[in-house]
Amino acid sequence: MPLEAVEARRLYRQVADQLRGLIDGGEYAVGSRLPTERELAEQLKVSRPTVREALIALEVEGRLRIRVGSGIYVIEPAVVAAPAPASVIEGPFELLRAREFLEGAIAEEAARVATRNDVARIDASLVAMGNVEHPGEASMVHDRAFHVAIAGSLGNAVLVRVVGELFDQRLNPYFAQLAHYFESPGTWRTALDEHRAVRDAIVAHDPDAARDAMREHLARSQERFAQNFGAEGATASPVGRGRVARSPAKPAKTKRAPKTLAKNGSARRR
Repeated sequence: MPLEAVEARRLYRQVADQLRGLIDGGEYAVGSRLPTERELAEQLKVSRPTVREALIALEVEGRLRIRVGSGIYVIEPAVVAAPAPASVIEGPFELLRAREFLEGAIAEEAARVATRNDVARIDASLVAMGNVEHPGEASMVHDRAFHVAIAGSLGNAVLVRVVGELFDQRLNPYFAQLAHYFESPGTWRTALDEHRAVRDAIVAHDPDAARDAMREHLARSQERFAQNFGAEGATASPVGRGRVARSPAKPAKTKRAPKTLAKNGSARRR
C-alpha cells in the first residue's frame, strides 16, 4: 500500500469532525440542542474560540443552527455537505491572531518611516470608512485599504500582498458567518476609533504606540467575535440515539453532555 501524505488537521476541524460524528451517529437527533460553548470547551480541553470556529464550520455546512439567546441546534441538512478542506479555509480567530502579530510589527515600522504621502493614503481610507454603512461590501473595501496603506508605507510589495491576502480571508464563509452575528454599525464605529488611534501613533512617529494600537485593535476584534451567543444557561436536550427531539422552541429538560465526546487532552490549548 503506497504511503499518503499526512495532513496536520487544525484543532477546530478536529472538534467539528467529532461533533459531526456524534450527530451522524444519532447522539444528537435533528432538533436537539448541543451543550453550550463553555461546556464543550471544558469537556474537550480546548479554548472557547476553537469551539466557536468548529460550530461556525458546522453551521456553514448546514448541520447546525445557532439561535442567539436560545442555543445551538441540530438541523436536517438539505443535502449531504462535505466538510471544507482545512487547507482552504482558515479559522477566523487563527487569522486574527496572525494579523495581530504581523500587523503590529508593520505599524511599528510604519511609525518610523511613513511619509506625508503615506499618511495621506491612510487618512483617505479613514475618511471613506467614516462615510459608509456597515456591515457592507464598501466598508470592507475601505477597511482593507487602511491596512494595506500602512503596509505600503514600508515600501515592501511582499508585505502589502500578505496583508491584503490575510484581510481577504474575511470573505471566507466561516468568517462571514461569524461576522453575521456580531458586526453592526456600533462595532464599526468602535473599530473606526481604533483605526484612528493607529493612525495618530504613526503620525506622531511613536513606534511603540503604533504597534500597541494595532495589536489592541485586532485583539478587540477577537473579543467582539467571541461574545456570548446568549445561551449559556442552555444545555443539551435529552435526546436518545435515533430519537426525534422536541422542537427547539420548547427545549427538553437538561442533562450532561454525552460521555462519547472525547477530550482532546493532548491538543495544545488555543
